[in-house]
Amino acid sequence: MSTQTRERLYNLLPAIYRVRDEAEGEPLRALLAIIEEELASIEDDIGGLYDDWFIETCAEWVIPYIGDLLGVRNLHQLTAVEGFSQRAYVANTLRYRRRKGTAPVLEQLARDVTGWPARVVEFFERLAATQHVNHVRLYSPATADLRQATNLELTGGPLETVNHTAEVRRIASGRGRYNIPNVGLFLWRLQPYFVNRTTPEPVVDPPDGRYRFSPLGNDIPLFNRPRTETEIVHLAEEEDLPGPLRRRALYDDLEALRSGLAAGSPNPSRYLDESPVFRVWLPDSLGQLEEVPPEEILICNLEDIPGETDWRRPPTTKEYSGQNLPIRVAVDPQNGRIALPTGVDPADLAVSYSYAFSADIGGGPYTRQESLAVDTGAQVFSTTVAQRAAADHSNLGDAVSAWLAAPELAGIITILDSATYVDSLLVPFSAGRSLVIQAADGQRPVLRLQQASGTPSPLIVTGADGDGTELTLNGLWIEGGVRVQANSLERLRVLHCTFVPGWRIDAGGTPQLPDRASIVAVGPNPDFVLELARSIAGALHLPADSDGLLAADSIIDALGDANLAYVADDGTRPGPPATFERCTIIGQLRARQFDLISECIVTGLALAERRQAGCTRFSFLPEGSRAPRRHRCQPDLALEAYAAAHNTRVDLLSAAVRQIVALTVTPTFTTTRYGRPAYVQLSATCPLAIRTGAEDGGEMGAFHLLQQPQRVANLRTALDEYLRVGLEAGIFFVT
Repeated sequence: MSTQTRERLYNLLPAIYRVRDEAEGEPLRALLAIIEEELASIEDDIGGLYDDWFIETCAEWVIPYIGDLLGVRNLHQLTAVEGFSQRAYVANTLRYRRRKGTAPVLEQLARDVTGWPARVVEFFERLAATQHVNHVRLYSPATADLRQATNLELTGGPLETVNHTAEVRRIASGRGRYNIPNVGLFLWRLQPYFVNRTTPEPVVDPPDGRYRFSPLGNDIPLFNRPRTETEIVHLAEEEDLPGPLRRRALYDDLEALRSGLAAGSPNPSRYLDESPVFRVWLPDSLGQLEEVPPEEILICNLEDIPGETDWRRPPTTKEYSGQNLPIRVAVDPQNGRIALPTGVDPADLAVSYSYAFSADIGGGPYTRQESLAVDTGAQVFSTTVAQRAAADHSNLGDAVSAWLAAPELAGIITILDSATYVDSLLVPFSAGRSLVIQAADGQRPVLRLQQASGTPSPLIVTGADGDGTELTLNGLWIEGGVRVQANSLERLRVLHCTFVPGWRIDAGGTPQLPDRASIVAVGPNPDFVLELARSIAGALHLPADSDGLLAADSIIDALGDANLAYVADDGTRPGPPATFERCTIIGQLRARQFDLISECIVTGLALAERRQAGCTRFSFLPEGSRAPRRHRCQPDLALEAYAAAHNTRVDLLSAAVRQIVALTVTPTFTTTRYGRPAYVQLSATCPLAIRTGAEDGGEMGAFHLLQQPQRVANLRTALDEYLRVGLEAGIFFVT
């Protein structure tokens, strides 16, 4: 604000009083400045009271009160779900009621209540029935049209057009679908994350024109970027939903685009228009990257050909209406692969695409603004790194060297793009120094740590005196690990990062170095502590004499239930004291003591030397674990219920019975293979005791922050009001 705006009261005084006040050292000006602060607070409060009259502008705490005026049912507050609000649910209430019971309203209701994209299907439309001759439905034949390949691909899903015979099983149980009173609500739980201008991984070195979208070099399905629906009466179509891209749909779309261009009447692409689902940049004649237009992209099946070492290569031209249109690149969206014409080998390449994951964990192009370090200007060295944007350095190692040469104790290195950085990093610390290596908000850079020979190597932290030293990693995907030498670092903070389990993965997602730990800190180092938050990592080896581990909302994957996920630095002895909150741990835990295990899933044995200290609560620990005193854990509750039902005591149950009971509450996952979209997501068949076993009724494990049981409960509550009498609804998870 200007001085005139900030000092309104002082400027209202007559000039004679301001002159006299200046002569006296401006005490009146100082007094009016204090009064002006209170005046501004009162004005802001009055402005807020006016905003609170309207659902579009009111504060979050006011929403339930406005909803109460409309008779809106109170739902579970999803406080842990970032960015979720009941504002849309209350704002759309009148529109819901005007169209009560219709499919578009149920679909919009599901979106507003759960925050997940939805599609509603009235299953009576999918019944094969004898049609009345006065009302022939040509769009609904009783038999499938085998010539419509794109429709056949959608069979069994929410967008299918194939009709079925009737089912008598109830849809509410999730078993039946096709019947007259049945309505299906299909929900997409995986979120699409759009990565902008990242570096694809070549299949071979040197590159031969074949690439994978994933900078890690694994095959991944590309996902759609959903369009925003503007009308409540519109039913979601394939382009509006965050599902995996299909070859056939994209192929037909681009073929129609090229055919229209050749005929002189171009049709806009549904997938590669103003908000393209993926983009490819190739060098022009001057070596500068230029975007390949949609009409020059060919959708192909680039799967491995048995007996062949090469993929299918696209032609350089394709004929339409007698015209040869250029083709520069072929894309396989289902495998995330790129192929250039034979003999084309560009010096540089960039892509943008969407991948899918369950939550904002492990780094990625999502908002991390609150966790980013800010240059305060006071004894802070700040520099930037980027390959595809203007920055101080193009190499991460150069940025670290610049910080080492700077006199400031604190350093902040910010990576401004999502490129891949290949380097061997050695970070020496001296007493009192701290360093932050972070990705800018919305970026997802990949650090490939290796020696000049290409051999994988960790980021090495050294130093003679680790007093007051701290290293923070934020928003990075790291191929490799971190090794902290003895007495060199006091605190290592890992926020929103992914350490690839097994250091590197091949095209199928198989770890290449499964015996390597993600973080190894060598003792002696009595003051060392590791903080792990919203991250994915492999095994953790910490000094037995250190202060230990603080892990929250993270995945620790030792690549097997029998492998050691947490131990001392030698890989065999129990590790230092540890705290795990809302974590999913694949592997065994061995520690001197567990200060806290809360709302966690541990697939391997958890063994503590001291059980008198600490607490285990609302968690799953396998039979045979030795952990501190437990509160409402599994399989303890299941064993107690079984013993009570059979009028006996838990300690009298045989080992075989205990094992059988424990299996009934053992967590199951959609997949535990890193790199898959549904990595460590609880499966649909996971026991209810795990899916609702947390303190607030949510699921145990790293994805507790999604509050999925509460979302589904809210939807069922809302359906009681808006579902027509006589209809029955079923909820199905597509992803």
